[in-house]
Amino acid sequence: MAERSRSHNCEVKNYYLNTKMSKGYMYILGCSDGSYYTGSTIDLNVRIQQHNDGFCANYTARRLPIKLLYYEEFLRIDEAFYREKQIQGWSRKKKQALIDNNFCDLTKFAECKNETHFNQKEASTPLSQQKIK
Repeated sequence: MAERSRSHNCEVKNYYLNTKMSKGYMYILGCSDGSYYTGSTIDLNVRIQQHNDGFCANYTARRLPIKLLYYEEFLRIDEAFYREKQIQGWSRKKKQALIDNNFCDLTKFAECKNETHFNQKEASTPLSQQKIK
C-alpha cells in the first residue's frame, strides 16, 4: 500500500512538472458582443472548446459564440501567462492592431498619450520652464 502511495505521488509530481514546463499559448477571442477576451492555456483547442461550451470564464460564457482571432505560442506556459497580462492592459485599438498584424499602428498605439508625457508638451516651452505637478 505504501508503494502505491509513493507511485501516486510521483505521478502527481511528474504531472505538475510537465504542466509547468509545457508549452503555452496566449490567445485573443472575439465575443458575440464585439468585445475581446485575452487568455492563456497549455492546450489551445481544448480551451477554445471549453469557452464555447460555456466553461472557463464567466465573461465569455455570457458572450457566446466566441471566435479565435489571434494566438501566440510559447515554449513555457508562464511566458504565455505574462504575455496575457501584458496584452490585457492594452487598449482595444492596440489589440486590434496586433490581431491585424498591423505593426505600424501597434507602435503608434504604444506611445504615451498622457498630458504630462514629454512628447505632449508644447515645443515652444523649454523643459526647464515647465511646471512639475
